[in-house]
Amino acid sequence: MEPVTVITGGSRGIGAATARRLARAGHHVAFGYRRDHDAAQAVLADIHAAGRRGLAVPADTTDADQVTALFDAAADLGDLTGLVNNAGVTSPIGPFVDLDAGDLRRVVDVNLIGYVLCAQQAARRMSAGGAIVNVSSAAATLGSPGEYVHYAAVKAATDTLTVGLAKELAPRGIRVNAVAPGIIRTDIHAVSGVPDRPDTAAGRIPLGRAGEADEVAAAIAWLLTPDASYTTGTVLRVSGGL
Repeated sequence: MEPVTVITGGSRGIGAATARRLARAGHHVAFGYRRDHDAAQAVLADIHAAGRRGLAVPADTTDADQVTALFDAAADLGDLTGLVNNAGVTSPIGPFVDLDAGDLRRVVDVNLIGYVLCAQQAARRMSAGGAIVNVSSAAATLGSPGEYVHYAAVKAATDTLTVGLAKELAPRGIRVNAVAPGIIRTDIHAVSGVPDRPDTAAGRIPLGRAGEADEVAAAIAWLLTPDASYTTGTVLRVSGGL
């Protein structure tokens, strides 16, 4: 059976790199995106260039109906074998006491509730051999003091979701893992107000540099392969030593 994978947040950053890598590895890919139609079409073109079928579906993962529509669309590609829960947001970097309540709710809604809604759909549709990969963050264990403690807390919840769901779905032969990237060179830093963070933070990363989206995509891709058949409930850190 040819693998069919759903990726959320697939038009940019880690999601786009993962979509392209999986297509080259033989996956048919349906990915969700929020706004950037041109970026989504560029990723879709690369999926097709790799000889795979693909779908780009506008979807807000905090909306249960839109999540269902994304997975219904993916069913046109075949039976679902994989989910990459990647859609995520941060908020402006700053002290915890200055955190805006609206930003807090947005971070929780996208990074946790969205993951749960997508994982529910995947769990309902997958059979033995299926795999879910949640994109967490090294922040989950570092805490991100002075930056975004609330984001770190939500990513810690992602790790707990991964472990609990892995145990619940294991009897059905479905694996659930996470990757925990460190500081990766994507445009998410611009959204948090510090676009040069990958460069300014390099000095505190043991490997001396920020990571690249392709390096995280490689770990995600491995977790979806039969080579990872005995790996579940694991959070794989891809953080340059942080």
